[in-house]
Amino acid sequence: MNANIQTLLSALLGTHKTQNLSALMKIPQRFNEWEDELVSRAELAQALNMALFSGILDRVPSGMAYTSEVAARGAKVMLDHGALRTVRWFDLGQLPPGEAAITRVLRPLGFRLNGVFPLARLKMTGRSYAHLDDAENISQFFVSELHPERFSEDFQAAVSRVLGNSIDPLTPAAVCLLNELERDAYLPIAQAQILLPILVSCFERQHAIPSLLDYEILRAESAEMAWIATEGNVFNHATDRVADVFVLAEQQRALGRAMKANVEVSSSGRIKQTALKADPVTRQFVGAGGDLIEREVPGSFYEFITRDFMNEGECKKLDLGFDASNAQGIFKMTVNAN
Repeated sequence: MNANIQTLLSALLGTHKTQNLSALMKIPQRFNEWEDELVSRAELAQALNMALFSGILDRVPSGMAYTSEVAARGAKVMLDHGALRTVRWFDLGQLPPGEAAITRVLRPLGFRLNGVFPLARLKMTGRSYAHLDDAENISQFFVSELHPERFSEDFQAAVSRVLGNSIDPLTPAAVCLLNELERDAYLPIAQAQILLPILVSCFERQHAIPSLLDYEILRAESAEMAWIATEGNVFNHATDRVADVFVLAEQQRALGRAMKANVEVSSSGRIKQTALKADPVTRQFVGAGGDLIEREVPGSFYEFITRDFMNEGECKKLDLGFDASNAQGIFKMTVNAN
């Protein structure tokens, strides 16, 4: 593995877990070369993606089982994108509203807006971010924003109660390092080691345990907001780019895995997606009397995508776009688990 990425991940996850990740994941060829003691923005972006994928494997047993089977046959997972949910609301405690909490991290790492996708049925907006240095091979981010103003007043009040105590994980030192990374496109490795765990912490739940009453108010109008109430900004799903998603779906069903009933196909026909249903997780809620109550709720899930090539002038390039209809269909993976 690239020595800089290995150093960053070993410090964060430990040597054994880092070695396992390198055996599970395809690493872009651009990382076959590196500069000692200086971490590029691309290397830091790759390390962040790998750390967040490790989190998915920890939280999603069905995804871990699939990934282990891929590795057992001598293949590796190609991480296509990770998806997360945010809320565009101005009562979020210390946290910036909506995707601003995430894009302030992505921009210095070299990610730029690649597409906007209205998710009207969900009262959300999705945006994809691709990496400037290697868009096809460094995993994209699909960041969605939920719009509480499109819901009832009771819903909006519950959003404020649940998210109003959010903390901001970015320290002043981290902001300084991100500014320097955006300016120079690299950091000394010692500073990158300080920054990476803080970046990972931006992809967690930043608010306190929600009340069960507020959770039910949110769930009555939006399964997506209810999911955010328990999971926050963690990866909602991570996606393996595969050669034929239709064949893979049949193979997974034959193994008895809970798969989405159909494959979502984009309007262009070039992007096909399906997913395993979200694995359930146990989360705590505050009851009416102030006691803690445990309930089983939908957690994160594992997705699969096949991307075809498209013509661009005289060249063919991989279609790195997304499709609003596909996304809304995939989002149902956390609805069905309720």
